[in-house]
Amino acid sequence: MKSWYGILLLFFFLNLEVRGESFRALVAGNLEISLNNPEGVSLPIFYNNSVIISLGADLRFLRGIEIDLTAPQIWLPYRGSLAMVIYTNLDGIPRTGIADIEGRQIIFEPLPGKIQNIYQIPLLPSHGLRSGPYSNVTVQVSPSSFPLLFRLMPISKGLSEDLESMRFQLSVKPILSNEGAVRIRLHYPENLHGKPFTLLIDDTVIDKPSEELLLKEGEHSLIVLSEAYRNESRRFLVERAKSTELIIELKDPTPLMSFEAPENAGVFLDNLPITNIHSPRAVEPGRHEVKFQISDYMIIKNIVVEKGKTYRVALSIDINIWENE
Repeated sequence: MKSWYGILLLFFFLNLEVRGESFRALVAGNLEISLNNPEGVSLPIFYNNSVIISLGADLRFLRGIEIDLTAPQIWLPYRGSLAMVIYTNLDGIPRTGIADIEGRQIIFEPLPGKIQNIYQIPLLPSHGLRSGPYSNVTVQVSPSSFPLLFRLMPISKGLSEDLESMRFQLSVKPILSNEGAVRIRLHYPENLHGKPFTLLIDDTVIDKPSEELLLKEGEHSLIVLSEAYRNESRRFLVERAKSTELIIELKDPTPLMSFEAPENAGVFLDNLPITNIHSPRAVEPGRHEVKFQISDYMIIKNIVVEKGKTYRVALSIDINIWENE
């Protein structure tokens, strides 16, 4: 009989934990945390007010939230008379005003004798947040448990008129991770769409280049290796909690050759005259002969051209001066 009684009692408390508690609260407003507003939002509240704290749609760079409760100077003699309570798993989002609410209490803490109290609520298991002299890290809360209800609640009897008229300032803001997002857009040359290539970022092969990547903030390197396109190499910067779009122009690997020479010079490639020397010319990989001719002066150079490279061929005429003593 006693064993059945113990089982029923355990079931009662487990059920209470799942269902939470029901209470009536005065809701002062709703504060939404958004990555577009890293400075956060705030709202004035009184000793018996509650505030709904909700999350925006984009949670990619959200490591946690920070709650800052600032009291007026006259608060110090009344320490211990109010508590900060946070509820999760609300049965709905109540409107502003008096509301009947059901939720699960996760934090209960009497307010200390401090003007400013900062609470950090982690949203990720590996959040890396630490309590210190200026902030207190609370229990981890899953983003799926939002919205939260922040509540100020009297815990002593006989509140004075000063305390009842005292106005606090509640501010909430996101705690951002040290990552940013990168989206790579590939532009292919005509007739060479979908050829194989290898993309590396920081010497790591990216298997799905079209998908968004999360990278640490700072400078990164990108390399494209391919037999079908020209090799590409560049550096790019990732900003914290921001998205960056990289456009990669994949180019035809056919070698290109451009020429520079005086206007009265004749330019020949493999004994064929070049009429427009200012436009890059596509050439086949291998050995080629370049010839410059000005009147009776002629200079010939052999060049070995490699696939995927661009060559600039310029005629240089120098003046040499010798001085004899």
